[in-house]
Amino acid sequence: MKKFFSLFAFVLLAVAAKAERTYTLASPDGHLQTTVTVAETLTYDIVLDGRRIMEPSPLSMTLSDGTVWGDKAVVRKAVRGNHSGTVASPLYRSAEIEECYNSLTLRMKGNWAVEFRAYDDGIAYRFVSEAKSPFTVAAEEVSYRFPEDFTATVPYVRKGKDGDWNAQFFNSFENTYTVAKLSELNAGRLAFLPLMVDAGEGTKVCVTESDLCDYPGLYLYNSDGDTSLEGMFAPCPVHAEAGGYNRIQRVVKKYAPHIADIDGARTFPWRVAVVGSDTEVAASDLSYLLASPSKIADTSWIKPGKVAWDWWNAWNISGVDFRAGINTRTYEYYIDFAAANGIEYVILDDGWAVGRGEDLFQINPDVDLQHIVDYGRDKGVGIILWAGYMAFNRDLEKVCKHYSEMGVKGFKVDFMDHDDQQMVAFNHRAAEMAAKYHLVLDLHGTHKPAGLNRTWPNILNFEGVHGLEQMKWRTNAVDQMRYDATIPFIRQVAGPMDYTQGAMLNATRSNFRPCRSEPMSQGTRCHQLALYVVLESPLNMLCDSPTHYMREPECTEFIAAVPTVWDQTCILDGRVGEYIVTARRKGTTWYVGGITNWDARNLELDLSALGSGDCKVTLFRDGVNADRKATDYRKETFVARSGEPVKVSLAPGGGFAAVVEFVSGAAE
Repeated sequence: MKKFFSLFAFVLLAVAAKAERTYTLASPDGHLQTTVTVAETLTYDIVLDGRRIMEPSPLSMTLSDGTVWGDKAVVRKAVRGNHSGTVASPLYRSAEIEECYNSLTLRMKGNWAVEFRAYDDGIAYRFVSEAKSPFTVAAEEVSYRFPEDFTATVPYVRKGKDGDWNAQFFNSFENTYTVAKLSELNAGRLAFLPLMVDAGEGTKVCVTESDLCDYPGLYLYNSDGDTSLEGMFAPCPVHAEAGGYNRIQRVVKKYAPHIADIDGARTFPWRVAVVGSDTEVAASDLSYLLASPSKIADTSWIKPGKVAWDWWNAWNISGVDFRAGINTRTYEYYIDFAAANGIEYVILDDGWAVGRGEDLFQINPDVDLQHIVDYGRDKGVGIILWAGYMAFNRDLEKVCKHYSEMGVKGFKVDFMDHDDQQMVAFNHRAAEMAAKYHLVLDLHGTHKPAGLNRTWPNILNFEGVHGLEQMKWRTNAVDQMRYDATIPFIRQVAGPMDYTQGAMLNATRSNFRPCRSEPMSQGTRCHQLALYVVLESPLNMLCDSPTHYMREPECTEFIAAVPTVWDQTCILDGRVGEYIVTARRKGTTWYVGGITNWDARNLELDLSALGSGDCKVTLFRDGVNADRKATDYRKETFVARSGEPVKVSLAPGGGFAAVVEFVSGAAE
């Protein structure tokens, strides 16, 4: 009898072993690999140079009819592939990007598949539906199971009580980062993407998603106090009403019991783990590369550039003979400033329409909009209009057609504040309609780009960042300097962001205070200048008053000259939360920017990484008294000899910005 049971157990084990199938996929350079296991559940891991940095983690998708893609899956066919080439990216941080990966697609019984890609800097996967009939997705299992209690850097949703998921789904995707052990993360609080896990030995894992289209965005949380992160998605809204700020926000009153309605065959968003050192993660282009290619055949009409912005500085101009505010004379002043400095756009923010944006066809009687548009056109300055979500969405084509015919160049759309399936679909629909009428978009109050800037390049910028606008009302208890030194390694991995830098009133940590009418920045003047290089913003704001800029001609000249799209980008040095040095090239000219947190820092710049020979350097650096008076800076021009490092001292909260031009005929 004992022999019988032993034999039976052996048979069961043999059957189980036969049912389990494993597939290993390595990156092109061989350093990174994943093993996909198909058994009772579907799992994958991540191994870097032989060290497992993520344990086998389950992935599945549950349909509303009870079908689970991932449980007891049966592989019909395994297809391996590889790719090497370049991707044109004319409105990005590099004019073209190299793309090289190995792939594995497992086609499963039941008309679905899962696709994996291994890049040198990350592992990504996505589900694929091969079904022709419509269906609904009840849930998707996303899990990142780490082998140790690593330290995580996460941006929590700010709104809603702990555990009240529906309330937390209504959020602006703006918060500073919480740094904690995985086991210590708040079990009742969602974190939005991207976020980062420190896997030890100098390795970071930045988790994000790409090609997010007609599907809800991913949140992560730790529900069990272990070393895992689990996914959560907003359900489909069933009933929503206008509410919130000036009734221009959508307030969801009822959700469906599922997360997505699917028409049939399609691909789902990529789940992305960017893996590497601090600087390697900051340099990653995976969010862009994994997105769907541009849906706009002719992009020649899309014009990036800088924007003279009115709202942050509260229309505070001086030395004029008219009352400043939301009126025609004030906007003529902004246009004159923009034209004099080669700035491409002026934005009319909240207030140009009656009712604070509830109706975009009821124009403020103090604003002669057609005159302003014509005045700007005659001076080579385009006009962008702010628009609240509800009014813009309600009259989408009517608004785009009318204002395009008037001569308006684009819209800054605000207060979406969700990333459920309907709102994600709105971003695509808005981009498509805007493109139809040759309008650019700046999506404010929305989630990370998730590749949308590649698919719809007329969306020049996105918020989803705790930007400078927050400093109008946040106290110095908020460490914005640490935040600034963190976002290039995390939030920026997902794409460009409308941070709205350029403050001319700068303050040390002890001197900083919130002020809505005359706001200031934490950190030094050179920190603000450097942000125009460090941060990616194809549509980049000048947040401060034209009056202030005209009193600071050296700084204004630099800001006005900095490009907003680039031929090449290099991350020269940096550590998450501490400092970063970024170099970007346009034509033959390099711009180099560096920022630090509240720690003073001495840096040595190796410019040989940018080219050979001597070079002319125009440097803006913190002044010797910048630790006491944050506006103190020095501008100097010198020749840096080939092979000699450039030494720069950064004050607490400081920075530097440099223009580097290699001397013609310099030695190689």
